[in-house]
Amino acid sequence: MFVFVLVFGPERVLAHPMPNSIVLLDIQPDGVAAELQLPLSELQLALGQDVMQHPETLVKRLGPQLGAYLRQHIRLISPEYRNWTVAVRNLEVKPIEESISQELTAHLWLQPPSGSSSRTFTLFYDVIIHQLVTHIALVSIRQDWEAGVHAEHPVEVGVIRLDVVNNTIPPLQINQEKGGLWSGFKNMVALGLKHISAGTDHLLFLLVLLLPAPLLAGSKRWGNFGGIRYSIGHLLKVVTAFTIGHSLTLLAGAIGLLRLPSQPVEILIAFSILISAIHAIRPLFPGREAYVAAGFGLIHGLAFAGTLTNLNLAAQYMALSILGFNLGIELMQLLVVVLVVPWLLLLSQTRFYTGVRLMGAISAAVAALGWILERTTEKINPITALVEHIAGLAPIFLIVLAITSVVGFYGRRLVVKE
Repeated sequence: MFVFVLVFGPERVLAHPMPNSIVLLDIQPDGVAAELQLPLSELQLALGQDVMQHPETLVKRLGPQLGAYLRQHIRLISPEYRNWTVAVRNLEVKPIEESISQELTAHLWLQPPSGSSSRTFTLFYDVIIHQLVTHIALVSIRQDWEAGVHAEHPVEVGVIRLDVVNNTIPPLQINQEKGGLWSGFKNMVALGLKHISAGTDHLLFLLVLLLPAPLLAGSKRWGNFGGIRYSIGHLLKVVTAFTIGHSLTLLAGAIGLLRLPSQPVEILIAFSILISAIHAIRPLFPGREAYVAAGFGLIHGLAFAGTLTNLNLAAQYMALSILGFNLGIELMQLLVVVLVVPWLLLLSQTRFYTGVRLMGAISAAVAALGWILERTTEKINPITALVEHIAGLAPIFLIVLAITSVVGFYGRRLVVKE
């Protein structure tokens, strides 16, 4: 495996720097969905027919013949030495990424015999290789929920090529038995943790909404610290409302009951940050923060759901996926709240808090405007690039916040005693 990665590099599994074939396997409970990416230039040499002339009509002209060819040169055997069923579902011609060449993309369904697992099999594959001995096929697991493998990060499992010494094409052993429901669930929790930790916009919305939470609202301005009981109660309401909001649409979106295009959803998320930032500067909806958090949480949940729908998970895994993914999101949110809120409670009792609140709110507003511009024009701008850089310095900002809070709070107490 190490040699495979070293020689071919992880990026070569999804691209064609040389005219190699790509085999992507999606392991599912009842079978394996396979995607083959076959360069037309190599396929033409193997078939002995001109497939590169008018490739846009290739499937129409030679579809049945191509399907029969693939079934003839792909065979799977279970550990009990029983044959799998190979079915060709779809054929289409696509351009090869970063190339002027084209490839035939074939989607297959590989069905194990009754009683056999879809997670362990021997793959006999010689498409193109049987005629073109220099050709190789790079094989990867693209999707395997039980092993925590998702399309964003496919796992290379081997290379199929001619053994020139023995003049044979050795089969490839696929063994994913180490996976399981518990392993898949844990990986979905980890995915939720990763998604929210990398989701600067989601966390920024929550943090900016929490900024004025310890304060009492006066006449069109924020007043003094409202007390520990009031502050904690207000904070819990906001966090809980946001959780309920995004959990509802995460569920609805993941199971297909509610779908919106990603661009307007992402723009609305940036808009939610802008509104929260303005509220942190000057009260827009004092006492109603929980309702606003729940409302905007519905929008954020749609973005969370998009992550799950993009994984194209089997229906059997969806319930556990939603539960694990949402649990990961909540755990990361809880961690952020635990790390930040104590310092906000201390700092909100000092004269420094007004400056910190205004600085944080204005920074968030600028970031939100940058995101709105980027997501509207679909072009990166200097503001969003800077925001991503600053987000990487979050631990430093947390330390500065903690020091400022402690110094300000205990300094105030010393002044009062004197």
